[in-house]
Amino acid sequence: MAVVAGVDFGTLSVRVTLVDRSKGPVATATADYPLHRRREDPDFATQSHEHHMTALAAAMRAAVARGGVRPDEVEALAIDTTGSTVIPLGANMQPLDDYYVWCDHRAKAEAEEITALAHREGLEAIDWCGGVYSHEWGFAKLLHWLRHNPDKRGAFVTMLEHCDMTVATLTGVTDALAARRSACAMGHKWMWNPRWGGLPAQAFLSKVDPLFEGIREKLSQPCYPADVVAGRLTPQWAERLGLAPGIPIPTGGFDAHWDALGAGCKIGDVINVVGTSTCIIAMAEHANLIRGVCGIVPGSVDPKLIGIEAGLSATGDIFEAIARRAGRTVGDLAASLERYRPGQTGLLRMTWDNGDRTVLVKANLTGVTLGWNLLHTAEDELFAAIEGTALHTRLILDRLAEGGVPVNRVINAGGIPQHNETLNRVYANVLGKPVLVPRGTPVGLGSAIFASLAAGWYGGVAEAQEAICLPFRVVEPDPTAKPVYQRLFAVFRDLYFSFGGENRSVDLTGVLTELRSVADLSN
Repeated sequence: MAVVAGVDFGTLSVRVTLVDRSKGPVATATADYPLHRRREDPDFATQSHEHHMTALAAAMRAAVARGGVRPDEVEALAIDTTGSTVIPLGANMQPLDDYYVWCDHRAKAEAEEITALAHREGLEAIDWCGGVYSHEWGFAKLLHWLRHNPDKRGAFVTMLEHCDMTVATLTGVTDALAARRSACAMGHKWMWNPRWGGLPAQAFLSKVDPLFEGIREKLSQPCYPADVVAGRLTPQWAERLGLAPGIPIPTGGFDAHWDALGAGCKIGDVINVVGTSTCIIAMAEHANLIRGVCGIVPGSVDPKLIGIEAGLSATGDIFEAIARRAGRTVGDLAASLERYRPGQTGLLRMTWDNGDRTVLVKANLTGVTLGWNLLHTAEDELFAAIEGTALHTRLILDRLAEGGVPVNRVINAGGIPQHNETLNRVYANVLGKPVLVPRGTPVGLGSAIFASLAAGWYGGVAEAQEAICLPFRVVEPDPTAKPVYQRLFAVFRDLYFSFGGENRSVDLTGVLTELRSVADLSN
């Protein structure tokens, strides 16, 4: 038996997927870890490196046992993680603090300062990340940490993305400045690009804040795509994971980007990786600048192509919040949504509960629901939230198409589409396109693809995808839904840019009347 292990770190758990060269996926296992939140500070979100590594060991051992795999049969493993999920390090790779998780939004002011200076200075990099530097990204979080931890600044060596920290830990890196960095992570979150020699110039960074003096040198380790082996599993970690030492581990990457490949993404496809948030991933041989789209990076998905990233800051998190307020579960609420018709609730949901990632890129926006009456239920709100995330996705896909990105197929990947058929149906109807859903969970298969390349099984990503990716089932749009969602999308688009501050000339007079009229049409 020849097996590779694909490791996928999500927001709340890690999944290990074992893939046999002949049989395909043979076993999966997950292990949870806590996300530290503070009720008095909703922007706070951190996690422990040790919790991550303990969970990885538990999930790996469980998957190996479940698959009946001998330790020496696992020939390589690969790691993807959320991002920017970053950790400050001191000497000997010692964490100086917990990870700032991607959904930690404390760095809003820092992101705004970086954005403003980048535009004043004419920094090319800001155009390639959609014109706005996000509070979810590395430089903003690093500056926030430096400003709020003066007692630890003297010990600071560097800050690593979660994927790079995990690969470095497993391969025995003892000097943080010797760690290899992911081109995917650095390109999408740190304004790295070979076009301008890597990171922004030190002169620009020092103008952002004197605390950044000398920071470029501390962050300038070489960046590599995921088809490059970063190192080999150490004996210590081999024992802890229950694997053989010395197996290759490629450079890490981000979960959504690799999940897109695991879901079968090719040029012309757009992948909605729908989980706690939504990452929208596409690829192209060439790509233009696209206003409001947060990342256009060479080699960040397929190492030979340009990767394009957009997304929603909250999706599953919104569904969970609605269920929590109702004292029920998402599954319980969703069970009664199969009979719901397009627009029937009369509600319109702007899904900004965790801010806007694309295309406005504004962290200070909050969720809005219009059209309430005295009889609305939690089920109604959940359905409107699903419609809202679909409408927002349609707006993003329109922006991608305007920027020259081909949108021929839409694939719903991630965890939620496997368990929520209402979401797939609504997305097909709102987007007006067939939605392809993998027959099985593709999470971790992208990692397995890069692990298989590290093991030498295949000659490239496309060949590995042919062997590893799952077949699709197709959810067709209902033609009768088109006129309803055309009207609802027109209202959504106007309100999106009006509430978002980009268009103040929208006439709001008839909005509520139009929502009621759409509901009457549906009913």
